[in-house]
Amino acid sequence: MNGESFIHLENVKKIYGQGTAKEYMALSDVTLSIDEGELISIVGPSGCGKSTLLMIVSGLTTHEGGTVQIGTDTNRFDPNRDIGMVFQQALLLKWRTVLNNVLLPAELLGLPMKEARERAMELLDLVGLQGQENKYPKQLSGGQQQRVSIARALVHDPKLILMDEPFGALDALTREKMNLELLRIWEASGKTILFVTHGISEAVLLGSRIAVMTAGPARMAAAIDVELPYPRTLDMKTHEEFGKYARQVYGLLGME
Repeated sequence: MNGESFIHLENVKKIYGQGTAKEYMALSDVTLSIDEGELISIVGPSGCGKSTLLMIVSGLTTHEGGTVQIGTDTNRFDPNRDIGMVFQQALLLKWRTVLNNVLLPAELLGLPMKEARERAMELLDLVGLQGQENKYPKQLSGGQQQRVSIARALVHDPKLILMDEPFGALDALTREKMNLELLRIWEASGKTILFVTHGISEAVLLGSRIAVMTAGPARMAAAIDVELPYPRTLDMKTHEEFGKYARQVYGLLGME
């Protein structure tokens, strides 16, 4: 086990349809180490394997080569218990209230429900949905539904949050608001977050580092340290330093 990094990926490969006429290499060489408590933005072209990488980290799909290690000698990791996931669509159960949607992971894991309910109410406060716990998904806006999905991902107190373009379906203004909310939640919770996005500006605004992936079969082009201070604000997008990081990512993607 890697004794330093919380997540360590080394020369990770993913091949779909191996040994068939439809064999396709989605990931050719991904190496990345992530410390506990980091917020890592993962950016790259469509179809480059960003979502596949999250699925490998989550244990929902296998890899055909390389090493994937999660946890440390002092911080053991159970993928069934220690991962929370947020997708592009909120994927809420329409027949369950907001509170009961948030409680779903706790139910599936068999956690004590009294404590889980208390935590769920605290998380609804944290994501700005105080007083909304008895509403149903159809009564919420898209941004509010994603807030519910973030609370659901946190309710069982996982060590790692995987977010696959969670704001991609939102309008631009709501997306920017949710970016700021995510930063606030991350700083309050101290969770390790892997955040997949197509948006270079979003990647710079959020990430303590930006993992840049090339077009498929993907490899890791670079992991850029973003030395912008927290808390971050939308006003930072107008700063020269912000633009410098965005141009660096564009350059790595061959988009200059």
